[in-house]
Amino acid sequence: MSERINLNADLGESFGAWRMGDDAAMLEVVKSANVACGFHAGDPLVMRQTVATAKRCGVSLGAHPGFPDLQGFGRRRMDVPATELEAMLIYQIGALAALARAEGTTVTHVKPHGALNNMACADAKLAATVARAIHRLDPDLILLAPALSQLAVAGREAGLRVVEEIFADRAYLDDGNLVPRSQPGAMIHGAEACLRHVLDMLGAGALISINGKRLPVKAQSICVHGDDADAVATARALREGLQRAGYELVAIPELA
Repeated sequence: MSERINLNADLGESFGAWRMGDDAAMLEVVKSANVACGFHAGDPLVMRQTVATAKRCGVSLGAHPGFPDLQGFGRRRMDVPATELEAMLIYQIGALAALARAEGTTVTHVKPHGALNNMACADAKLAATVARAIHRLDPDLILLAPALSQLAVAGREAGLRVVEEIFADRAYLDDGNLVPRSQPGAMIHGAEACLRHVLDMLGAGALISINGKRLPVKAQSICVHGDDADAVATARALREGLQRAGYELVAIPELA
């Protein structure tokens, strides 16, 4: 029997007249979509259209909440009190859930975005706040969290099902966190380079840092960022390469 794995992408990131990514093409390739919920990107119409397309393509649906930072695309760090952050997360996930219900489908997972995700990966207290907010809204939601992160730990401690992901197009530090985008080598460019990066990590059963350090991990999902110019080509190469390597691509609910 082939090993199951998920391929996901961050989508629904257009806003008004501002267009980002090719969501329609990406949704023909990936198995799960993390949809921006209006705080860092997206708007109600974009959210609804993305939900409808995901349903039509048989792609499982996840909420992708972030800090209220449209100008910075949710990639700027913010200091938000825990009670306020909980409310922000519940608000965003709930908005996508309502649009999904209107389209006859459901949100099955949550993946925090950008700076919020990066901060929660390293900060146990912040990670606990994120996990608590998700659990309070719906304990059946699955948390999609970076492998080896405090967020994954907090999700399990809160009683959530957790699926751990690795990034196809991002480099890792020796501690397992992502290389900051402000530093050289943070991004991995080109479909073939991303595929090699993923297959190397899956083959090693480990995150492989920018310095060659190996951190053992059982990766269940692979993320490709939808806003990159090569995103669709990368996603296609990943799908085809993983299938050639004997993996069966499935949606997130089939893993948790």
